[in-house]
Amino acid sequence: MSTAPTTIKILVLDVDGVLTDGRLYYAADGEALKVFHVRDGHGIKSLLSAGIEIAIISGRSSTALERRARELGIRHICQGIEDKGVALANLLHELGFSAAQAACLVDDTPDLPMMHIVGLPVAVADAHPKVLAAAKLVTRLPGGAGAVRELADQILGES
Repeated sequence: MSTAPTTIKILVLDVDGVLTDGRLYYAADGEALKVFHVRDGHGIKSLLSAGIEIAIISGRSSTALERRARELGIRHICQGIEDKGVALANLLHELGFSAAQAACLVDDTPDLPMMHIVGLPVAVADAHPKVLAAAKLVTRLPGGAGAVRELADQILGES
């Protein structure tokens, strides 16, 4: 992955397949479980410490995600979103960021509308072929295995 621009002011993340490996685990009571990578959390905290906003836009809703986002200090969480492009455009307007100041890290075709908006669309290594084709950068690592940390290091110029 080549160096990302330093003009990024906000990183938007998908969840399933980016912050997780994309697999869904269900407990006996039907609750969906999610597994997050600790290095991704450190990357998120590093970006926040550097003044870069983090947002999550997900098609699914999860209390596990809410808890993890709270632990990491992520304030902008949009869950149960059908049209991620509209959600992203609204968020950028609300926060006063231009599309050129935004990056997204995604994995599948429902994320394509976000990729078409941001200045830096990034795909995880194991993303869908259409997402890989739309990306300006592709991580070496797959979703749920440190891809967020890899991109955070690129944005911060640490790798």
